[in-house]
Amino acid sequence: MAGQQYLNSISENATRLGMRLQETLSEHTRDLAIGRGSGAGYLETGALGDEKTPAMIRKQLDSSSDREKLDAMKRLVALISKGRNASEYFAQVVKNVAAPNLEIRKLVYIYLLRYAEHEPDLALLSINTFQKDLADANPLIRAMALRVLSGIKVPMIGSIVVLAIRKCAADPSPYVRKAAALAVPKCFELDAAHLPTLIQIISTILLRDRSPLSLGSVAVAFQAICPTRLDLIHPHYRRLCRILVDLDEWGQVELMELLLRYARTMLVRPQTNLSERGGEEKHGDEEEIEKDLKLLLDSVEPVFQSRNPAVVLAATKVFFYGAPPSYWPKFVGPVMRLNTNSKEVERVVLVDLLIITRDAPHLFAPHYTRFLVRSDDLTVVKKTKIQLLLRLLTVDNWSAILREFIEYADDMDDTVVSEAIHALGTCSAHVPEAIPSCLTALITMIKSRYDTVVSSAVMVLKYLVQTQLSMGSAFAGTLAQSPLSIIAHLARRIDDIRHAQARACVLWLVGQYAGSEEKASTSGPEGIADWAPDVLRKLAQSFGSEDYLVKLQTITLAAKLFVLSPTDRTINLLCQYIFSLARYDKNYDVRDRGRMLSSLLVGVGLQISGPSAEERGGVVLRKEQVKLVLFEGKSGTIVEKDSFLDDGKLQLGSLGRVTGRPMVMNDALPDWLEKGVESSLRDSEDDARVNAPPVPTAISSAGTTHSQKGIATPPIVLTPGVSTPSSIAAKGQWTDLESFYAEEEKEEAEDDDGDEDEDEDESEEEESSAAESAEETESGSEEGQAESDVIHVH
Repeated sequence: MAGQQYLNSISENATRLGMRLQETLSEHTRDLAIGRGSGAGYLETGALGDEKTPAMIRKQLDSSSDREKLDAMKRLVALISKGRNASEYFAQVVKNVAAPNLEIRKLVYIYLLRYAEHEPDLALLSINTFQKDLADANPLIRAMALRVLSGIKVPMIGSIVVLAIRKCAADPSPYVRKAAALAVPKCFELDAAHLPTLIQIISTILLRDRSPLSLGSVAVAFQAICPTRLDLIHPHYRRLCRILVDLDEWGQVELMELLLRYARTMLVRPQTNLSERGGEEKHGDEEEIEKDLKLLLDSVEPVFQSRNPAVVLAATKVFFYGAPPSYWPKFVGPVMRLNTNSKEVERVVLVDLLIITRDAPHLFAPHYTRFLVRSDDLTVVKKTKIQLLLRLLTVDNWSAILREFIEYADDMDDTVVSEAIHALGTCSAHVPEAIPSCLTALITMIKSRYDTVVSSAVMVLKYLVQTQLSMGSAFAGTLAQSPLSIIAHLARRIDDIRHAQARACVLWLVGQYAGSEEKASTSGPEGIADWAPDVLRKLAQSFGSEDYLVKLQTITLAAKLFVLSPTDRTINLLCQYIFSLARYDKNYDVRDRGRMLSSLLVGVGLQISGPSAEERGGVVLRKEQVKLVLFEGKSGTIVEKDSFLDDGKLQLGSLGRVTGRPMVMNDALPDWLEKGVESSLRDSEDDARVNAPPVPTAISSAGTTHSQKGIATPPIVLTPGVSTPSSIAAKGQWTDLESFYAEEEKEEAEDDDGDEDEDEDESEEEESSAAESAEETESGSEEGQAESDVIHVH
């Protein structure tokens, strides 16, 4: 029994010792994050779910241990990353803003950036600390201190923020200068009264920066507070163009936007030599482009190779709005590359292509196969592609595109089906050769069992018939495809067309063209086609159950047929019946239409219930006048279906092109000025340094070098001890690289010929070897003496 208790005691002590060792090991290796990513434990689900967590975090923040404070700050940052509110710890966090530990201060600054705007009064307690941190040796601390200082939304510290910005704008670290540029818009939002001082900081300090890291942020600040003060860019324009390729990606986007606005405001509009708009450009346009504009275009062209789609689209905007059409083919390849990047990028690129093809469809017409609709495309992408294919329609590719539109009519989305069928009508309007194929496809679609297909096909047929009859021409092809035969076909199939808008279109066509002389009936009512009265009879039977659109067109059809044949008793009775039904209809539009047309037809002879014409009084119109009102009161041709992107004011890079909303005024580019400003305003010291020609240096036989001014300089020997063949020294002092390689190849060819000659004359050389050896000894000594006085540069 005693032995058993002894074993239990040993086992219990061993268990406690193991737990203590595990706790100690976990405590000492917590910061190392063994077995998982650094800080991953704070982001795990349930790691912060303890009820005592808030009290524990406050206790750790007030602790004197840096490890406890660091653990608490990591927990708070994890809370922020999860979207949870951690503002209740603001007072405890502010106390640690001057912590000596660098890691703690970084996390404190991250926390303050998030909640300083919500707790401005408490954030004011650490203003002095932020000002001291602006002089810290670590540039990261200086930058974060400025970010927090400018993030405190208290107008009373605006002057302090301005002083901090001015100090950091001249900081030796480009990262701090970048933070200073980004703090300028925040300070302007805080208090607009500091605008003159901020503009002075931008013009005198930030724009003079030569670091690519900060110039992108300077462009952001300039666009935010003084977008119209483009005169400040004059002395920096050429340097900004040259440094564009070295900027970060988003800095390139902002700087290209700024330079484009400057070019359209301050430079001369490029003149182009084009025979006609959209045609092929003539060579020689470069002479008509201002040198500063050409500098911008040459600086932007390498940016097309960027992997960032926003950079490529921004460069495309510069070329499209700032370059003559002869430069436009340069952005075709880069834009086409973006079209296969991702679905999100494709959505934006397609919208931009719609805007570009509005003015230059010939650029992308050869690549129309890249814009065919795929089954996995979004609905909005499918509609945009259909509109884009219409823009790229030419005489060469219309048949292939037409087949695509017919295929899209079987899509599962009704909006895509409607868009594709309307595209058939637009295709036939642009290419007359496509009309027979379009008519055949549309007549086939009328037999479909889907209302959307039938209604869209009928509306497009109505448009085609109206267009051809208004122009006084007929469709090319057989008689079965003539406009009036199509109307007759639609009239006979009125029972199969159930869509309200489609039925209304058919009724309008029947009433508008029922009195054509070519199809006037000899057996039926005089002056009316034989198929028109039967349509009125069918609609009179179903008048009560029809849609209000159909009822309105039925009343109009009855009035038109009565005017065409007022003596026919059957049509007179049908009209009286329809007007009586319309008089008591539930829809007030139908009642008003019936009352108006019945009063209009009184002078023609229509007998309806109610007071007679003499009792009514007023003006009575004759038959010819009533016919003029009914048949020619409106323009019959339907306007093509417009797109929001057809708006001429919509521009590349604007947010409205994607959202479908009107463009904001800030997005609009300024118009070109007739005369730009003087080019001398853009001159600077950088131009003199870049354009300065190299100073050649002459080499004397004595081993000294002389510049063009005649000043002697010590000789420079890059490869001492290596002799150069005398042929190179005899060629001259200056030569370009291409000439050097050309002469070297020539010498190699001569050496090869010399080897062949040596094989032939080998016997002769053996006989005279003794004599030549003596001569070579003497000439070698002379050449060695001459070469010692010459400086060789390789």
